[in-house]
Amino acid sequence: MPQKVQGTEDLIGSYMREWERMLAIAREVFGTYGFDAVETPALEQVDTFVHGIGESTDVVRKEMFRVVSGALLGDLLAVGNESGLKARQRLALRPEGTAGFVRAAIENNLVPQGAAPVKAWYAGPMFRGERPQKGRLRQFHQVGAEVLGASDPALDAELIIMLIEFFVKLGFPAESLKLRINSMGDAICRPAYRASVRAFILAHADGMCDDCRERAELNPLRAFDCKNPACSEIMQGAPLVTDQLCPACAAHYAQVKAYLDEAGIAYEEDPTLVRGLDYYTRTVFEVDVEEAGVGAIGGGGRYDGLVELEGGKPTPGIGFAVGFERISLALRALGSSPAPEPEPCVFVACTPDQRQAAFSATHALRAAGIRTEADYQGRSLKSQFKLADKLGARLCVVLGPDEAAAGSATLRDMETHEQVLVSLAELAEAIKARLEA
Repeated sequence: MPQKVQGTEDLIGSYMREWERMLAIAREVFGTYGFDAVETPALEQVDTFVHGIGESTDVVRKEMFRVVSGALLGDLLAVGNESGLKARQRLALRPEGTAGFVRAAIENNLVPQGAAPVKAWYAGPMFRGERPQKGRLRQFHQVGAEVLGASDPALDAELIIMLIEFFVKLGFPAESLKLRINSMGDAICRPAYRASVRAFILAHADGMCDDCRERAELNPLRAFDCKNPACSEIMQGAPLVTDQLCPACAAHYAQVKAYLDEAGIAYEEDPTLVRGLDYYTRTVFEVDVEEAGVGAIGGGGRYDGLVELEGGKPTPGIGFAVGFERISLALRALGSSPAPEPEPCVFVACTPDQRQAAFSATHALRAAGIRTEADYQGRSLKSQFKLADKLGARLCVVLGPDEAAAGSATLRDMETHEQVLVSLAELAEAIKARLEA
């Protein structure tokens, strides 16, 4: 029997209601900051991510799912590599949302010269070929927000404030959220910093893992994230980026912190916070809930050079993404119940001779915006009441010969078992009044 792929989850019942609740809160919170919803394809050309995320990153080198159509599979297997495929034939499932959004912004000219910044948010599944574990899946869900076209440090602070507000609306106590921030410099000061970290790693290569020795050549800043205890201890002595920022980056970082201080947002400066993707510049940030034990539940930063890397004109950008599955785990670890209750349900029960009347009543209630269920298996009236209980119905509409003769329905409260006779013409309004009471 087919089973779901390891590292994936079905969004069903209360889990799906959690996801829908997160989307509703995102729409509410982000909307107050002027963000509009967008959706980009889950399938993109490989180059979208190679240009944006960076060919040396673990995401591109090890975790990205490549996609090949059946028509091309034979040729690909015969050659043994992608050399014979055109760029439009080399496809991948998106491992994150920013690169695809930037591609869409360039292709649709969302930020023409001199235009106001574009603000957008999105939500959906992302895909990474990782070893499945708690809070880390091969298909996971993210909500992200992006701004293109402005480099003002006030925007950095506002985006962080919006993220914290979003978490609080989801149910996290503000004091449980730990915000870490850093500046990664820019194209002026970061190359020299990368070179100094590379030299440090090579000088301590004998004590570091194979991955970090490889990172020294490909992406030395990633060594700060190594989980190997020996590497972590060695990297504590590595040069810090905040000591090597150029004047412009230092001033930008100082202003971001000043805005956060003014807004009363608590944060911890972490000079080892580098994030995992090559496109980040200047401000980077992460939020976690230490007592939840699931790692970062969201983060992001500036990517002022990404639009140019993707083939567009130089355009500053900043954004963040949050992980649904980790947020769900974190809320549960704090004892919160993130799933809202199902919408109140009404059940229409009937005797066999009143099936047509039940069909009409069900249709009328749904047209009035009332969630309505009915029996479709010919159950007895007693069994229909049991089904109504199982479905969590608050009220049951009963239609039988006596009700038909009176042009009415019996409205039964499934909790108190109180029953009243209601005219069919007034049924919808009577139900709404009881559901809202």
